[in-house]
Amino acid sequence: MHRENHLISRIGWLRAAVLGANDGIISTASLVIGVAAASATASEPLVAGVAGLVAGAMSMAAGEYVSVSSQADTEAADMARERKELAEQPRAELAELAQIYVERGVEKALALKVAEQMMAKDAFAAHARDELGLSEHMVARPIQAALTSAGTFAAGAALPLVLTAVAPQGSIPLVVAGGSLACLALLGAVGARVGGADLLKPTVRVTFWGAFAMAVTAAIGALIGHAV
Repeated sequence: MHRENHLISRIGWLRAAVLGANDGIISTASLVIGVAAASATASEPLVAGVAGLVAGAMSMAAGEYVSVSSQADTEAADMARERKELAEQPRAELAELAQIYVERGVEKALALKVAEQMMAKDAFAAHARDELGLSEHMVARPIQAALTSAGTFAAGAALPLVLTAVAPQGSIPLVVAGGSLACLALLGAVGARVGGADLLKPTVRVTFWGAFAMAVTAAIGALIGHAV
C-alpha cells in the first residue's frame, strides 16, 4: 500500500511554537543586552530578563488567544451561514459546488455528478472544505495557540537568562548574543525540519533578524547609558 506522510497537519501548533520560541529568545536577549549595555551591575540585566519572560509569555498567550479567537469567530459565522444556505437552497448550493469543480478542471457533467455524490455523503463537509477552504487541520484553535505560544516563549526566554546568570559581568552582551544566535539558528533548523522545509533559508532568516534586533537594542542601551 502506498502511504504518504504529509506535514500540513502540524501547521497550527508549529506556527505558534516557532513564533513563541523565536520571540522569547530575541526579545529577552535583546532586553538583557540593552540593559547590560546601559548598566554597571550584573543584577539589573537578569531582573529585566525575568520580567521580560513573565510579561512576554502572558502577552503572547493573550495575543494569540484573542487573534485566533477572532479567526474562529469568523469561521463559525461562515459555517453557520453555509448550513443555513444548504437548508434553504440545496439546489443552488449543488450548482455552486459543481461549478467549483468545473473551475478546477473537471468536465461539467462529471463535476455535477461528483457534487451530487459529495453532498449525498456530507453536504456541509463538502462545502466547508471546497467552498470555504476549511479542513480539520486548519481550523482555528485559540486555547492550543495560546498555551503553545506562552510555553514556547518562556522556554525560549529562559535561554538568554541562563546565559546572563553564568556570564562574567563585563561579557554579558557578547555571551548572551552569541549563545542566543546559536539557539536561534538551531530553532530555525528544527522548525524547518519538523515542517519538512529546506534547512538553510529559515536558519539564515531567523539568525539575521535576531542579530539585527540585538544590535539595535545594544546600541540604544549604550547611548542611554552614556547619556544618563
